[in-house]
Amino acid sequence: MGATFWMKRYLQAAVPLFAILAAVEWVKGSTTREDYVSAAVWALAAAGIFTYAAWRRYRSAKACGMCDDLAAARNASAKAKKP
Repeated sequence: MGATFWMKRYLQAAVPLFAILAAVEWVKGSTTREDYVSAAVWALAAAGIFTYAAWRRYRSAKACGMCDDLAAARNASAKAKKP
C-alpha cells in the first residue's frame, strides 16, 4: 500500500469528520470563521491519529487472532465436507 492509498484513507476520515464538526457548530448557532477553523483543525488531527494508527498496524503486520481462527475453521469445514 503506497502513499496514495494512505492519503486517500486520511481524506476519507478527515472530510466527513470536518462535515460533522462543522454541522455541530452550525446547529449550536455559532457560525464564525474561528469555529469552522477549529472544526477543521480537530478533523485533521483526529484523521491523522486514525491514519497513523492504521499505518502502524499495517507496518507491524500484526496478526488478527479472530481472523486466523475463522480461516482455520473454514478450512476444517471445507475438508470435512469433501468425501
